[in-house]
Amino acid sequence: MVPLRRPRPDPELLSLFDECGRNVQEASLILRDVLADYPERAGLAGDLLLCEREGDRIVHDILHRVAQQGHRRTALDSADVHALAGALDDIVDYAEEAADQLGLYAVEATMEQAQEIGGVLVDAAEQVAIGLRGLRDGLDVGAQLVEIHRLENEADKLQRAAVADLFATGIDPMMVIRWKDIYETLESAVDACERVANVLEGITLKRAG
Repeated sequence: MVPLRRPRPDPELLSLFDECGRNVQEASLILRDVLADYPERAGLAGDLLLCEREGDRIVHDILHRVAQQGHRRTALDSADVHALAGALDDIVDYAEEAADQLGLYAVEATMEQAQEIGGVLVDAAEQVAIGLRGLRDGLDVGAQLVEIHRLENEADKLQRAAVADLFATGIDPMMVIRWKDIYETLESAVDACERVANVLEGITLKRAG
């Protein structure tokens, strides 16, 4: 019996995921700049909103492309595509939400821990973009996946320590509530990077099978 030939990856779909990766990187870099120099660079929150809208557009195009393929056998399972697109969209959504929270909560200056988590998000976003390019090139993305998991653990530790520090310093309770929300939003953005890594890991295992 002649073995079934593996379907070739859809180049248009891969290009859309490349776009997603670039948009995730851009959003993380903008957020880092907002956190590093707030409120002087508060206007950059508008650029993050543009990234969020661009992310929505790309995800819409991805899902439309999958719908066009119907029940045809493809290199990427539709469930994996949906999960991957959703997690990528979440990264940008949480980044935009964090910047928006700074304004909503009338933050006068950012906490150092928030800047540290923002830096971790930049590193995780870079690994996500590399991993997505690996979909096209068929490269081993194991190193990127391991690094994203490490970065998520680092962000989690930073977030927990930051929240504990809020309660330990005895600052205004409303300030505690506001910064706790911001920290959790930032950490959720890194969590979404880990969800991307989990989906990519599943795709890699299926390809190897």
